[in-house]
Amino acid sequence: MRIQPRQEILDIWRATVRSCWDNGEWRWGGRSGSNSISDAEQLLTLLLPAAKVSELSLDDPNRVDDEVIEALGSLGDAIKIPRQLVGVMVDYFRRYTDEAGTPIFAGGSYLTPTEGGPPLTEEQRSLDIVDSFAVSVTLTLATIGFVKVYRKATQRRDLLAQLDELEAMANVRLTAAMVGLLRSFSTSVFTSSEEYGERLCKMVNQDDLPRRAVVDALREQLRDTMASLRSVLLGSGRVTEDLDNSEMLFECGWSWGTIADAEEVPTTEPIGRQRPGSAENAPYLYFTVIAMDAIDDLNSERTRLLGLLNEEQQRLSRALQLRWELTRTYWATVATFGNRRRWPIEDIPWRTTDGDRTDYYTLQTTSLAVKGLLAVGRGGDEELGRIASVLVELAQRARITRRASPGEPALLVHAPGKQVILNDRDSNAIMTWNVNEFSTVLLQRAITVAGLLNNARRRSELLELADEVWDHLLLRRIPDGRHRGLWDHAGGAFPGLAPMPEAPSWYLTERAVHAMVNASQLLSERPFPRASGLVAYAQDLVDEAEYLFDRELMRGTFSGVALQRSMRSIRASLHRAQLLVDERPGTAAALANTVLLKINDVTTGQQKGSEGI
Repeated sequence: MRIQPRQEILDIWRATVRSCWDNGEWRWGGRSGSNSISDAEQLLTLLLPAAKVSELSLDDPNRVDDEVIEALGSLGDAIKIPRQLVGVMVDYFRRYTDEAGTPIFAGGSYLTPTEGGPPLTEEQRSLDIVDSFAVSVTLTLATIGFVKVYRKATQRRDLLAQLDELEAMANVRLTAAMVGLLRSFSTSVFTSSEEYGERLCKMVNQDDLPRRAVVDALREQLRDTMASLRSVLLGSGRVTEDLDNSEMLFECGWSWGTIADAEEVPTTEPIGRQRPGSAENAPYLYFTVIAMDAIDDLNSERTRLLGLLNEEQQRLSRALQLRWELTRTYWATVATFGNRRRWPIEDIPWRTTDGDRTDYYTLQTTSLAVKGLLAVGRGGDEELGRIASVLVELAQRARITRRASPGEPALLVHAPGKQVILNDRDSNAIMTWNVNEFSTVLLQRAITVAGLLNNARRRSELLELADEVWDHLLLRRIPDGRHRGLWDHAGGAFPGLAPMPEAPSWYLTERAVHAMVNASQLLSERPFPRASGLVAYAQDLVDEAEYLFDRELMRGTFSGVALQRSMRSIRASLHRAQLLVDERPGTAAALANTVLLKINDVTTGQQKGSEGI
């Protein structure tokens, strides 16, 4: 992998503080103005790597790396940097809490009118959005973890009081975001003969089977999921229709916001008023993936080790985990249904039950398919290799790895992006949500799947795709001015596609940072895939070296100081090679070769000595 994630993150940090830090104050807002989502993404550009990459941590002044201090130098030194960040975080949580103490999760300036529709009202812009719930989960977990570590590194009373306030606000927002996700979960039930059912059957039917056979097979594979849906009682998504009816099919996932008529979630936390919902009771693929990734953060190892969730939040997390598992199983089943020759996800583009179709939906479905394959023990190289092939094809179709011609429709996925229509309870379009994250999501998926592959060659090929996507994204950085080094100038990769922006897109910048965090974790946490042939070769070398070493010990006394030192060195290298033969067979083989050469030198020296040479 040519990507250097640590260096890239540091470069983005330099660009971020240059763009946002002005005369000792943090400047909120980007290309789409300031709202609860964009400002959280702006903050996560700094906090996400600090939380998930240990070499870039900012919560302990004694451990801050010199290069990190240099990159964030505008904020101060190792002592001042975390203090300044605390002030910025406190400002964010205050900005998005109303006078009654209720956290605000409005989409604000990210929401746009429907084509030809009237301008949005303030009431519409103030509606709670799943994207805000999801990004708040990630932000608050990073904040609470930051506070827990930083509190141990300071004794200043004023700072400790500020940390207590910050942690309290973050906990309230985290609980409220979890409640919001529970009230936004949707299970849409329909018959196989109506248009939603017909579209679903047509999408998954890669064998041209009779519709009745497809429905029966799909219901059989989803039997456990349908049974478990009856246990969804908290929040929204409760199934009232008779799923036992052999004609019934369903979808599950997250809608764009709080479901209309969603019940309030009882909680002991002081989260304020639970606002009434207005979203239709139907899953949206984009918001489903966003919610699933946030729930992953709730159940991450870091969250458990640092004890970031209190008792009430753990209860809510278990309820969200059930919905996560049901959704994962459903989408993985649908995406890989039936034909072993071609899965539905390989039939690009993905078609949704409401009749929409786009390559972007295929890309999003790959995330859910991978989660599901791993859960049921089907995450081998053959299955994941098929997902990897889909990613390669998507990169070609989006003209990321193929030459583009001016005006191609394929370029619209980059700018202006995919317009997702948001419907009310009666399925009437009320506003739109713009999505232009195709390249950054593709990069994240490529890195994630590469880390799961056991075949070294396949992994290298997918990482080569990641390198190509990153090269594409580098062309889209803002080239000059205060915001240089941030995203997104789509015209840099596709001349004439979009004008030079006047401000950065924190939406895309945060996703580029997220991809670099994934790349860092791939390099630091996941071992290189073991090749069985290389392991056997390394083991053979180690066995021979061990045999020859033992034989030399039996033959001589090694009275000389230099010879004793050489034998101790050989013993240490041999022991190291034995430890690494399974995890790092290439390194073990290199050490064994060195040991064999040293043993040969010892043997040759003894022979010459005995011959008087």
